[in-house]
Amino acid sequence: MAVVEVNHPLVNHKLTILRDKDTDTKDFRENLNEIAKLMVYEATKDLKLKEVEVCTPLMKTIGYSLQEKAIAIVPILRAGLGMVEGIISLIPTAKIGHIGVYRDEETLNPVYYYCKLPKDISERRVVLVDPMLATGGSAIYAVDYLKKAGVKNIVFMCLVAAPEGIAKLVEKHPDVNIYVAKIDTGLDENGYIYPGLGDCGDRIFGTK
Repeated sequence: MAVVEVNHPLVNHKLTILRDKDTDTKDFRENLNEIAKLMVYEATKDLKLKEVEVCTPLMKTIGYSLQEKAIAIVPILRAGLGMVEGIISLIPTAKIGHIGVYRDEETLNPVYYYCKLPKDISERRVVLVDPMLATGGSAIYAVDYLKKAGVKNIVFMCLVAAPEGIAKLVEKHPDVNIYVAKIDTGLDENGYIYPGLGDCGDRIFGTK
């Protein structure tokens, strides 16, 4: 298990734009997708390849191609949807599933409401995405669900994470690698990440 903070100048620059309370919906959504694209490059660097023969303008040679069932993207609804476009721009053959989990604002516990996964999900590496890893409840629930569906290779990818959420996810699922743009200071009394970037779902979809 690894916790990787993707400390790249472009990621840090774009994350600062997301943190700014004056960033509008359009710019927030665009920069979120761009960060997801940059991060998935790191999170998939050990994907397995197969050799293929290809004809260049000069000769035949051996190249490499992703295996047919290499990867699936599973956003945790709804905020995770904001990261999908950036990822599939790099991996357009990826299948996409959805897991609907929201956090009860009083108990801070995850509440399940929807799931739809590709039929061959158990044969793929799953990149589970959610912009925020706060208490860890939703991520743990989603990983539990994926494992029950037979998935054995899961990567969790988020923008900002609280140390408390990382610790809980690592404790529950030590085999899941975590890729995060920035590990923030912690959680406030309401269970929100600080300094954070606000309610990511509302900022993606312009609902507040």
